[in-house]
Amino acid sequence: MTKTDARSSDAPIRAGTERDQQDNEAGSNGFAALGIDSRIADALSALGYEEPTPVQRASIPPLLAGRDVLAQAATGTGKTAAFSLPLLTRIGAGHKADGGAPSVLILVPTRELAMQVAEAVHRYGKPLGLHALAVYGGASMELQIRALKRGVDVVIATPGRALDHIKRNTLRLGTLQAVVLDEADEMLDMGFADELEAILDATPDGKQTALFSATLPPRIAGIARKYLRNPEHVTVEREVVAEGETARVRQVAYIVSRAHKMPALARVLDIEQPTSAIVFCRTRTEVDELSETLTARGLRAESLHGGLSQDQRDRVMQKFRAKKVDLLIATDVAARGLDVKHVSHVVNFDVPADAETYVHRIGRTGRAGREGVAITLAEPRESRLLRNIERQTSQKIDMAQVPTVADLRAHRQELVKATLREALVEGNLESFRGMVEALAGEYDLMEVAAAAVKLVAARHDGEEAEIPAVTPREPRERFDRGERAGGERFSRDRPERSAGFDRGERGDKRAPREGPPAKGKKARRETAWTAATLWIGAGRKLKMRPGDLVGAIANEAGLDSSHIGSIQIADNFSTVEVPEAMADEVISALKNTKIKGLRVQVRRDRLRER
Repeated sequence: MTKTDARSSDAPIRAGTERDQQDNEAGSNGFAALGIDSRIADALSALGYEEPTPVQRASIPPLLAGRDVLAQAATGTGKTAAFSLPLLTRIGAGHKADGGAPSVLILVPTRELAMQVAEAVHRYGKPLGLHALAVYGGASMELQIRALKRGVDVVIATPGRALDHIKRNTLRLGTLQAVVLDEADEMLDMGFADELEAILDATPDGKQTALFSATLPPRIAGIARKYLRNPEHVTVEREVVAEGETARVRQVAYIVSRAHKMPALARVLDIEQPTSAIVFCRTRTEVDELSETLTARGLRAESLHGGLSQDQRDRVMQKFRAKKVDLLIATDVAARGLDVKHVSHVVNFDVPADAETYVHRIGRTGRAGREGVAITLAEPRESRLLRNIERQTSQKIDMAQVPTVADLRAHRQELVKATLREALVEGNLESFRGMVEALAGEYDLMEVAAAAVKLVAARHDGEEAEIPAVTPREPRERFDRGERAGGERFSRDRPERSAGFDRGERGDKRAPREGPPAKGKKARRETAWTAATLWIGAGRKLKMRPGDLVGAIANEAGLDSSHIGSIQIADNFSTVEVPEAMADEVISALKNTKIKGLRVQVRRDRLRER
């Protein structure tokens, strides 16, 4: 049930999990009881939705009443329905005929999320004859312009493409009744702050505004103060797990050397036998290589990354949702916004650099009451990252060794046993009895059965090399003695750079920076990885901004924004820090795309490499 504090109009609405009160009020908890259009409520019942989630119970009434809403809720809590159902109900009665401008604009951070929200809005609004359109980069501008000219009721857009259409006057906002900012903190992290403010400034003053965000940092609070009018505050409390209940996601990390990661993953998948799994990789190259390797082993694997066209992405996701694909190999950015409930396993091919990314990844399994498994392949020196994740999430990650060849054979024998049991239970063996009786006249019956089992087992067996066992390596707390370029050598388990330093750590005479960053420069982020500095041949004179670089790297190189370090903008060039392991991939991706419509030179920063 939702508890509403009536002491003030903007007091937070706390969405708790009080099951006992919900049971007493079950009759009033349905969508229709919240005031949703009865036709939409009927459609929801047909789709299998019975009871609103906490964020929906808290957000729908004020949005139906025309109030602005500021909601803090994590991914997977039902936010899309929370804002779309009441807004569709409000515009349903007077929606426009063909050629009309939109009544609702929904801004989202990625094209994957745009497609997902558009699909949901289409399903919800279909009984009312409402039309939705997803507008995002990477798709044909001309097709989008034609669709907008025909008339739509709801536009779901990424900020960059929305602003492009506004400037072209192909997205008209004069009749807009409501604006929604979904995943607002993610949009800011991707560098879309200026675009969001430009879009909001172009919307009518009297519109209704809803802002949904997993976190509420100061910049989000500033946008809320500027653009929301006396908003209703909604907060979704974390669900409290009852004492004695076990976690729905089993978390395990296999310690394996880098050279043996691919065969180790294949062996773990053989043991686990996932019904549907997502494997996360850092780079496009890793995604493609892993997909090819697993497909060659007979697994149904598909790649998903920023290098695919939108049509290719759509086809891959359709196959995955239809369970025609066993494994989806993806980068973080490409997989953002996916909502597939039947995922049994999530695999981290590399240890995520931060706990937030780890939690976001494994949250895609164990949904809808199902049990899930989260598997991480960790190199010995990455034990520190695993301990950091355990500490920040307060959850235990079991450490394990990769199954041996003997383990694999034992597992396969159990599969053969299960196959034979199923055949015996199924029956219909009469046509084979004559063959067995003939052989039993020549050989011992037990030998005949053993030979049959051997033939069945041979279908599953194959040549397997032993994968060397390794143990976690404890990180050193001090620098190794010795020399390297620049006069120092660092422990392999220690990041080469830390927040607040420029190049002082690499042997030159520059001191740690103090105070706020200079104008035009972005404050350094603290990194937990070895950084490489890239030089990009465009700067302030070409109106380059940090957000432009973050967006280009995140969308084109498949690198999560949290893994992008210090960005500095000079007059004629810019520099950006990325993980050393991904530097070449980022350079290749940026060389093959345009930033702010320009082809720019990208290379490693030679000054930093001296």
